[in-house]
Amino acid sequence: MNFGGTIEDVVTREEFPLSKALETLKNETIAVIGYGVQGPGQSLNLKDNGFNVIVGQRKGSKSWDKAIADGWVEGKDLFEIEEAASRGTIIQYLLSDAGQISMWPTIKKHLTAGKALYFSHGFGITYKERTGIVPPEDVDVILVAPKGSGTSLRRMFLQGRGLNSSYAIFQDATGRAMERVISLGIGVGSGYLFETTFKREVYSDLTGERGTLMGAIQGIFAAQYDTLRAHGHTPSEAFNETVEELSQSLMPLIAENGMDWMYANCSTTAQRGALDWWKKFRDAAKPVFEELYHEVEVGNEAQRSIDSNSQADYREKLNAELQEMHDSEMWQAGQVVRRLRPENN
Repeated sequence: MNFGGTIEDVVTREEFPLSKALETLKNETIAVIGYGVQGPGQSLNLKDNGFNVIVGQRKGSKSWDKAIADGWVEGKDLFEIEEAASRGTIIQYLLSDAGQISMWPTIKKHLTAGKALYFSHGFGITYKERTGIVPPEDVDVILVAPKGSGTSLRRMFLQGRGLNSSYAIFQDATGRAMERVISLGIGVGSGYLFETTFKREVYSDLTGERGTLMGAIQGIFAAQYDTLRAHGHTPSEAFNETVEELSQSLMPLIAENGMDWMYANCSTTAQRGALDWWKKFRDAAKPVFEELYHEVEVGNEAQRSIDSNSQADYREKLNAELQEMHDSEMWQAGQVVRRLRPENN
């Protein structure tokens, strides 16, 4: 498929239908290890699509209770992690990066010849010298990475839509890694699948999370909101002009038609200003993105995550940082604005 002059290989649901995926994996047991961010969406979509799926989670945890609430049955398709790993021919390793490191000795014991180890993030394998996750040579090591949260994956599946995913093969021990990974990508509810590598996936993912997906967008929001407030604009006006109009009005149109269409279909005043200023923002942000990519590439970002997430008081520190953002005037104003939306009245 041609993307702006660059040819990429993609797999669509028309080319590789669900029926073919089901036939490919008809003798497999898919053990989804972890029921946190990606686990619920992927496992439920696979289950609803007719695959043989079981879930492995620590009994007594909140995630175990969530799995029960979602319809998984203890002893039937819900097991302790080690039991699920022993039963699975495909182990979908969907614990957090820190969780994968701590659980690896347990999982590795059950990676017998011919099984497949599946990831939705390239972190553990790409930084294996830091994580210690080195799979046996006689198992397939594959990846399907939905380009969105597990919640979005599930919601779009229930709407009859698909969330695009990347796929990669790190190790093909059986000769079946390609058909396995594509079948799983279709099974979890991908719209289309595009090829990557474990390394490219984690480099782009870590850059994106820290960049336009979360870090950079929050930074830009805060900078514009604070500027408007400093010049006398009310919280409501500052929030609407910074966040609400973008998220509620413009982003859906951009997603549907592209930014070029957005520029062509706004007022001439907005159009002229946006054309005049976007390259200035690009030039200002580019050095930050280059620094960010370098930190990802050399492993510094991975090490910071490992060091931080493995601390005993990590959750306490995280909650304090999130609370600071929650309590900021901008997001307090956002709560009020959301309550005032017509659909909430």
